[in-house]
Amino acid sequence: MAEAMGLRERKKRQTAMRIWRTAVELFVERGFDAVSVAEIADAAEVSKMTVFNYFGTKEDLVFRPMEEHFGDAARAVREREPGESAVDAVRRQFLDMVEARDPSIGLNTEPFARTLRTLVGETPALRERALIASHRGEEELVRTLAEESDDPVLAAIAAAQLISARNALVEAHHRRINDGESPEAVAEDAADQANRAFDLIERGLAGYAVRK
Repeated sequence: MAEAMGLRERKKRQTAMRIWRTAVELFVERGFDAVSVAEIADAAEVSKMTVFNYFGTKEDLVFRPMEEHFGDAARAVREREPGESAVDAVRRQFLDMVEARDPSIGLNTEPFARTLRTLVGETPALRERALIASHRGEEELVRTLAEESDDPVLAAIAAAQLISARNALVEAHHRRINDGESPEAVAEDAADQANRAFDLIERGLAGYAVRK
């Protein structure tokens, strides 16, 4: 029974991945607005209903596999250790992602990840979706900090600084690679750059949101 369930889950993941990659390839080739869900279904060799079973909207065909990363900072803060500050938690998580060459922070050698970013940047509906998702991620971090500090104003200020630092680092990774540096070359000093960024924030947020 367990083996059968495991096989079904793997097949479902494989189907979702095939639909996702097919959709993105078609969007890049012809433009987001010019491609219908029916055409994606045909190219992925599934039914239109299957596409909607995995992805609720056309925008989800781009964002669903990566949207969870907009909440990474809030997740790091929620799961931090006793004695660990919010800054240290977000720093630690980011450094782990640097080490893993996580595509969500722009350090993956897979061209598909860069293609996806270009698609979002060139499509107004997808840019808007990205801004909304980013805003929700920051709001989640504000709520997480405010629950402990009982000061929503300071929580909003702290969240804005942490999210801005992460965004600036990720943008720098993408910019350098777009300018011709290899992902591996960028990754070599990404940890040092991240530490400098979070050191700067830490001096301003020293002692804030240290878990008891």
